[in-house]
Amino acid sequence: MKHLIDPTDLTLEETNEIIALAEDIIAHHDHYTERMKGRKLATLFYEPSTRTRLSFTAAMMELGGNVLGFSDAKNSSVSKGETVEDTVRVVSNFADIIAMRHPIEGAPLVASEVSEVPIINAGDGSHSHPTQTLTDLLTIKRELGHIDNITIGFCGDLRFGRTVHSLIKALSRYKGIKVILIAPDTLRLPDYIKQDVCDRLGIQYKEVDTLEEAIPHLDVLYMTRVQKERFLDEDDYDRVKDSFVLDAARMKLAQPHMTVLHPLPRVNEILKEVDDDPRAAYFRQVGNGKIVRMALICKLLEWKNDNRHPMPTPKKQTMVMEKIRCHNSKCICNNEDIRPRFYDSADGVTRCFYCDTKVK
Repeated sequence: MKHLIDPTDLTLEETNEIIALAEDIIAHHDHYTERMKGRKLATLFYEPSTRTRLSFTAAMMELGGNVLGFSDAKNSSVSKGETVEDTVRVVSNFADIIAMRHPIEGAPLVASEVSEVPIINAGDGSHSHPTQTLTDLLTIKRELGHIDNITIGFCGDLRFGRTVHSLIKALSRYKGIKVILIAPDTLRLPDYIKQDVCDRLGIQYKEVDTLEEAIPHLDVLYMTRVQKERFLDEDDYDRVKDSFVLDAARMKLAQPHMTVLHPLPRVNEILKEVDDDPRAAYFRQVGNGKIVRMALICKLLEWKNDNRHPMPTPKKQTMVMEKIRCHNSKCICNNEDIRPRFYDSADGVTRCFYCDTKVK
């Protein structure tokens, strides 16, 4: 059975199938209004969300299906101590497909190992956000006409930004991708992404200190919010929150075709004066999110019993190591009764199977 926990759970061909279906839904929306009639989507959202949760809900409803679930873990049996595994085992009896957002990294992966229906990771902590990645890929395709052979700049919080990590992984399968990383020292892209994705797969990348250095060379500028909730020290947040701001003056440095993306919500990293620029695609991006989730739901249910669409082979060598543990306090194995597992990544480092954190 096919789940979507990480962008690389989909092959390049499967990713392109979903994007192509999304484009067909846009062109022939009326043909899909009863595609999911009689089917149910469960949205299990353990942390607040507006765009993603409503996007999944709208997607299923526009396909003619029904939606059930919860938008706050306090309103579920989770408040009584029910584990992710048990919740998913129960909900699998009520729904045909499940979309899960969880603040604990690795929770959707654990869910996928016990679920009787496809699981969609709608975001797990700072780890991965694959449906946002599909949204981004569809938006790039619609704005530029292609995904191959682009230079994309990622600006802002590259350390904790799960959308950035997921998109870089997905872009690694396309040809001619160049990446420019624009971030303060404290928020630079984690080494394991640079080593295990960029270096291993040959993606050209460089790190710069200012937007001005990068923006003239970009086909896509991907802005991100400096997320206060990801900082343990508020003073650290205050020092960097205004470091990289996109305004009209900086937009004048960009190429006429450059597209500006943002997963939203924004705070002050893109000024409102940029909104009327035709290159600002972040609100069109939101609409694309609903469409690509419609396509994803259709495809995962189509592939559910199709042996031609299996889950990929587990990460390298999965190991159970009694004497070591994951040091990520937000990992599922440190928050529920889940046995720690590890694997050797391509850079020769042992990492947590659930959250990819390096073992110290």
